[in-house]
Amino acid sequence: MTPTSTPPSAGPLPPPPPPRARRHGTVRGRFAPSPTGALHFGSLLAAFGSWLAARGAGGEWWIRIEDVDAAREVPGAAAMQLRTLAAFGLVHDGPVGYQSRRGHLYAAALARLLDAGLAFECHCSRSDVADAGGVHRSCRPGARRPDPAVRLRVTDGSRVAFDDAVHGRIAQDVDREVGDFVLRRADGWWAYQLAVVVDDADQGITDVVRGADLLDSTPRQLLLQHALGLPRPRYLHLPLVLDDDGHKLSKSSASLPVDAADPLPALRAAWHALGQDPHRLPASASLAATLAAAVRGFDAGRIPRGPLAATAVHNALAMRDA
Repeated sequence: MTPTSTPPSAGPLPPPPPPRARRHGTVRGRFAPSPTGALHFGSLLAAFGSWLAARGAGGEWWIRIEDVDAAREVPGAAAMQLRTLAAFGLVHDGPVGYQSRRGHLYAAALARLLDAGLAFECHCSRSDVADAGGVHRSCRPGARRPDPAVRLRVTDGSRVAFDDAVHGRIAQDVDREVGDFVLRRADGWWAYQLAVVVDDADQGITDVVRGADLLDSTPRQLLLQHALGLPRPRYLHLPLVLDDDGHKLSKSSASLPVDAADPLPALRAAWHALGQDPHRLPASASLAATLAAAVRGFDAGRIPRGPLAATAVHNALAMRDA
């Protein structure tokens, strides 16, 4: 289904820049962690799942560090995450991308949207938006601020639908459920929605495999892709892993780092959490042999929707290996 149509007042956009070169028909996936700490089991699951999907299709797997929000970044976290991925044998293709070095690409995309009338400066405060039920549909009359945000203009009737490889058909009325969404924040930082759309297109990503917490963001990204004339990748959203209190591990005090010195137990647990056949992995083998067997045996059709309890994953694996 095609997302929203262009507003009548908007002029034509110039063509977008070409994506990074790749062989025709080649699958290109990616893993895009935020450098807010060490990799925990939930982030390993996302990395392993996206790596398996790309390698299982004979494709490439890229890494992008989503460090666009400097206030949340932990010094040294990105380098530590890259070392951990390497220790787990999850070797990437292409150069590692850093959002903090790609501001010129976001600025160019935003300028195209503003020039075409598809985005606008918003002087509303957070309380203004909250008073409107959290969904921005129009600016408060007379509101002025020295540091306005910039939002995408979401037209009425902007219903967006897509097919997710795990969750099936997903549809969202973006105008009624989300409203005009932020592309550049009032504090000057780039919004995630703009950065991820520009990055995926620039890097030639064909398959986005990530956690199900971003399922709700995907319609916004599709709408923005359509506005910018960018290609639509395929999507697969992996199950979230929750702690005993139902919190996502990245927001949990129980999110212990995975052990880079002993990667096989965590990889086997991730294989189990992805719903894969345990008999496809050798009972005792090297890291390289285990990963090769995982690529051969991976079946995306077995991935559960989730969410998954971290304790249940651990206990089930312990019982199987007992």
